[in-house]
Amino acid sequence: MTTIAELTLSTEEFALADTLQTLPDLELRVESVVAEGPTRTMPLVWFSNVDRDRLEDALDADPTVDESLQLLENTGAEEWLYRLQYSDAVGSVCCALYTHGGTVLDAQFADGRWTLRLLFPHRDELSSAVSEIENEGTHVDVRRMVEAGQDDDLEATAALTEPQREAIAEAYRQGYYDVPREISLEELANELNISHQALSERLRRANRVLASEQIEDPTGEMATD
Repeated sequence: MTTIAELTLSTEEFALADTLQTLPDLELRVESVVAEGPTRTMPLVWFSNVDRDRLEDALDADPTVDESLQLLENTGAEEWLYRLQYSDAVGSVCCALYTHGGTVLDAQFADGRWTLRLLFPHRDELSSAVSEIENEGTHVDVRRMVEAGQDDDLEATAALTEPQREAIAEAYRQGYYDVPREISLEELANELNISHQALSERLRRANRVLASEQIEDPTGEMATD
């Protein structure tokens, strides 16, 4: 069944990290995301609270941006609409989404993180896309995942991705959660053939999802029982 998911990625591992670091007061909002083929992604982005010349200098120097073109200017709000063409580093993330059938419904930036709202024809395609992205060294946090038509506002409880499910299941089987522990995090990471840091983050995210299922009801309010 068609699945809608909400993913977050840190700015440092996705897009416009250098621009946002150079211009800390910069405000942006994504108008739309255009994909031309599986590797070419060209978002339309409004920029404000910045001098335009400084903005263009920052975009020119940003390694995640190959090209930028100003399309519109809103003089009353002092904001500018640009079409960006991302570099291959960002394109690899987008490529994983598109090649597994994903469609970007929305993209937002806040508090140093990108939030992508995506649609996939099948849930396993989402899992495959997330696995491919993480295998390339980019950390993805799946915040929400629901079947389309059940809850378009994504208020349902988040679900584990396949890499998170595999990690937490293996940790349980190997005695990582026993007291005392039967296996260290380093040994478990070797068993799963991933880095110590990647496993630590994967388990932390999985534990947060499982904890949220226990303390929150589907509306997001704290359970009273």
